[in-house]
Amino acid sequence: MLNFEFVANRFSELRNKSGLTQSIIAEYLGVDQSYISKCEKGERQFSVEILDKAAELFGCTVDYFVNESSEFSQMPIALRAKSVTIDDLGTIATMNKIALNLRYMEDLLEGDNT
Repeated sequence: MLNFEFVANRFSELRNKSGLTQSIIAEYLGVDQSYISKCEKGERQFSVEILDKAAELFGCTVDYFVNESSEFSQMPIALRAKSVTIDDLGTIATMNKIALNLRYMEDLLEGDNT
């Protein structure tokens, strides 16, 4: 059974590590800030669509949110801005998606070499 408290903790942890507020994440995800707050507190559950979009932004898989044994290695992205816009977050999500796909392909190739 899915542990929604675990999902909320992972989401909150990634959001905090990325230095993003609930408000900016909510705007990017197309939800109200109170939705993010309630989900992080365990009062509501994140939808699959929200977790999928958040995973792209944070550079992880959806599995990382739901599977305690799933590992995550954050991809370093350097930004030289005092604030980020929603467009910036979309660009970051796209870069992370490309990087995750590259990691996946590299892992597949390494598996073929053994």
